[in-house]
Parts: sequence; C-alpha cells; structure tokens
Amino acid sequence: MFIDDLNVNKILNLKKKYNVIFRNYQKKVTLEAVINFNKICKANKIGFYLANNIKLALQANLSGVYIPSFNKSLNLSNFKNSRKKFTILGSAHNIIELKFKEKQGVDLIFLSPLFLTKNYTKSLGVIKFNLISNISKKPIIALGGIRKYNLNKIKLIKIIGFSGITFFQT
Repeated sequence: MFIDDLNVNKILNLKKKYNVIFRNYQKKVTLEAVINFNKICKANKIGFYLANNIKLALQANLSGVYIPSFNKSLNLSNFKNSRKKFTILGSAHNIIELKFKEKQGVDLIFLSPLFLTKNYTKSLGVIKFNLISNISKKPIIALGGIRKYNLNKIKLIKIIGFSGITFFQT
C-alpha cells in the first residue's frame, strides 16, 4: 500500500501480510517521525518502506527502500550489504526500466500500470504485462489501475502480489 503521509490510522486496520511504502516527494520527513511510524508498523507486523531515501531507511531500521523508476543511481548494492534484512524495491514501466532496475540490484520490481489510471492514459494490459514480466528473473508486483471490478484479471498474470493506491483506500 502506498501512502503519502505518516498517518497511523491508515495502517492500523491493515492485515499483517501488508507492507506500506511512504511516497511523498514534496514533503520532507524527519528521522524521528519515520522511526515512530516504524515502531507502530513493527508492533502491527507491517513492513515499512521509504521511497527514494536509502540512508534514512537504514538509519530508521526500516524493512527496506522503494526506488522509483526515475532514480537512475547505480550504487545501490553498497547500501544493501550493510544489513541482511533490507529489501530494495524498484518500479518500472517498460522493458528498458525493468532491465535498469535489475542492474541497480533491486530485490523486487513493481511493474505498472497494469490497467488504466487517472495518471496514465496508456496501460500495459494483461498480455503486454506478462511479456515484460517474463523477461525478468526478479519477483514482480502488479501496480496501477487495480480495482475490485478487474481483480479477477490478476489471476491471468505472473506475479507474487499486487499493490495499489486507490484500491486500498476504497
């Protein structure tokens, strides 16, 4: 589940198998706020990931970090070796970005958008999604446009899970 603020109420009713990614590029967060939010997540057995800030994620002892498709840094593996249980998530929208995320050394890739969203006028769709995801040996998570009415189509793609922004808020 993607969140854009550290609102505890948003996560308290989540199932234990869920993970939360804080993704807000306009708002600066403090180490103290991230640590406090992480304590609540850990108490509720929810994984907590911070977008695009590996150093802060390591300082706060988070589950890992989320590297968006626009991040083109190649020195991520240096950080990965600093902690055993630290997962680097990445996102991609096409084959080129997917291959780049593999070069970055991410552990898992969000591939999007599976379906149409308000932010994307084009979607991959089930067939193109499968063609792209089959190129990678990394685990794939579907993202984008997933709603209750198209949830059955998720069974047609090769993924280890799915995520959403709107799906978990409705």
